[in-house]
Amino acid sequence: MRSRIYFFSEDIKFCPPAIRKTRAWLRHVVAAENKSLVELTYIFCSDSYLLGINIEYLRHDTLTDIITFNTSENEAGISGDIYISIERVSENAAKYQVSFAEELHRVMVHGLLHLLGYNDKSAGEKKIMREKEFAYLSLRDF
Repeated sequence: MRSRIYFFSEDIKFCPPAIRKTRAWLRHVVAAENKSLVELTYIFCSDSYLLGINIEYLRHDTLTDIITFNTSENEAGISGDIYISIERVSENAAKYQVSFAEELHRVMVHGLLHLLGYNDKSAGEKKIMREKEFAYLSLRDF
């Protein structure tokens, strides 16, 4: 069965660049981690939309760039919904002096890494997560 990767937007109009290459890159990340991908959905939205999700589901009244929900039914395959605030991505790209596309892809792989079992609660976990992000960003072909 072929893995599925979907891109949607909520309350904004947004389409990620190079969709086919992005899908291939995300599949490569999953394969490199020796996992299988069942279904992955990215939902691009505004700050206010993601804030509503953050409050409702996580009880956090703060802006964030990404929220990941693991919908996997078992450990055999990766499934999840990843919500990304395009406003946060844009502001963070300017703040960290990187292109919008680089920051977008960093956040996209960050969410996928969470689904692959990586966390970023402790300093050590954050270091590993950041190293993985940079390693996989370097494999992009666009």
